[in-house]
Amino acid sequence: MAQVQRMSRLMVKTLRDDPADAETLNHKLLVRAGYVRRTAAGIWTWLPLGKKVYENVARVVREEMDAIGGQEVLLPALLPKEPYEASGRYEEYGDLLFRLKDRKGSDYLLGPTHEEIFTQVVKDQCSSYKDLPVILYQIQTKYRDEARPRAGVLRGREFQMKDSYSFDASDEGLAEAYALHRAAYQRIFERLGLDYRIVSAVSGAMGGSASEEFLAPAPAGEDTFVDCPECDYAANTEAVTFALKPVPADGHAAVEELDTPDTPTIETLAEHLGVPASATLKNLLVKVDGEIVAVGVPGDREVDLGKLGEHLAPAEVELVTAEDFVGRDDLVRGYVGPQGLEKVRYIADPRVAPGTSWITGANKADKHARNVVCGRDFEVDDYVDVVVVEAGDPCPACGAGLKLDRAIEIGHIFQLGRKYADTFQLDVLGQNGKPVRVTMGSYGIGVSRAVAALVEQTADEQGLCWSKEIAPADVHIVAAGKAVQTELALDVAEQLNAAGVRVLVDDRTGVSPGVKFTDAELIGVPTILVAGRRSADGVVELKDRRSGEREELSVADAIARLTA
Repeated sequence: MAQVQRMSRLMVKTLRDDPADAETLNHKLLVRAGYVRRTAAGIWTWLPLGKKVYENVARVVREEMDAIGGQEVLLPALLPKEPYEASGRYEEYGDLLFRLKDRKGSDYLLGPTHEEIFTQVVKDQCSSYKDLPVILYQIQTKYRDEARPRAGVLRGREFQMKDSYSFDASDEGLAEAYALHRAAYQRIFERLGLDYRIVSAVSGAMGGSASEEFLAPAPAGEDTFVDCPECDYAANTEAVTFALKPVPADGHAAVEELDTPDTPTIETLAEHLGVPASATLKNLLVKVDGEIVAVGVPGDREVDLGKLGEHLAPAEVELVTAEDFVGRDDLVRGYVGPQGLEKVRYIADPRVAPGTSWITGANKADKHARNVVCGRDFEVDDYVDVVVVEAGDPCPACGAGLKLDRAIEIGHIFQLGRKYADTFQLDVLGQNGKPVRVTMGSYGIGVSRAVAALVEQTADEQGLCWSKEIAPADVHIVAAGKAVQTELALDVAEQLNAAGVRVLVDDRTGVSPGVKFTDAELIGVPTILVAGRRSADGVVELKDRRSGEREELSVADAIARLTA
């Protein structure tokens, strides 16, 4: 039987004021309520109350992973670089990767995610189709060297994550494992009490094909997603697509060169000509693995460099600098147009469709061109949806105007396919006696992130507000201060504890009732029991932390209700 948690003995220090550097609710309240302590930028210590909440989240995750046949393992966090070099991710992760050398000069890294190592484990342990399917998972600390760790435990350089991996001998098996994880994630987030959305996503450095994110809407979220008010479409902004809709190219006037001095920007050009920015064609120059590439979008839209990078991954994308124009007479800064660009690859957003007519650069200083028609005067090498998504953009499913919302990414699932199996030649002997290449799925849940997301979604003006499933205790008993009240509080605590109810009792001496009540609200246990002015009569007060509803009951009735 667990012991009663007594605040007179518990290491918990509550604060009245928010930390000076705190901007988000989880940062403010988890520190003020004594759940976490900042060790360094993006590195947090989980104190006793915080550790209990974290473990409760992890328990829910474990139970649902075990329910779909997952087998828990624990891989090292300190990893050799060779597997990540083989997959290409040692370079792809760039500055996000913590790299180090041992005393012999060998290169290592702190694991950001473990696809490579899990693949090697299965290659060593599984040799036949009879060994599959298998789902392995772990709950472990991950490391990413974030440039600007912030938002409390929401975005750290060290964070806790559940990552699982499925291994199947067929694509049909992968689809089944993906569906099992998707349903398990829904159960997990529903049990945690999170409001969430499932959205289409891109795979990025993880690789693979099908990908979905689980997002918890919250103002503190760093992800922007769209959802449609008319249908069930929802997607990360990087995954939103716009259909290519060619229009007839005939009927357009011939190209006309315009004298446009001192108009190197869309804004100055539109003002000079008295036309809307949407009539112009913006041509952004970037370098893709060192090669200059032009990206065309309507003049009233911005290029989403993150979206462009995701589409072109693993290639490195960066903006051109003034030095890149040296020796390039074909590139006139501020006056670039797609017509006549013979040495430059041209990528365009689908809104720059064949048959559309534009005002764009004439590839001469202080000159632009009118009536430049896509498909007649220039060709697009590749169409990639790269504009920054805006509210009101058409839904890809039904055409209605999309809404934009902020959210916290709490889970991500991928159908990796054979990307890592190919890298490490992960084969098993098939039913026909011939080698079969294994196909994989990768599935992550941010355990520490889920704690932060719960705070962002459920906290109120008084403090934290946990559900019973996640709270560090079921009941927070407050002894108002007098000896008879403290005696009753401890007696009730022992009775509840004996009945299997998790109890936190505030039995501190020398602390005013007002401070105890404030701390009870701040700490956020779902039910507060007060041994107050009617303790001598055997009457206590029950308060629901979330609704604020109060009720006076006899001790016997209160215990009966709390143990029902």
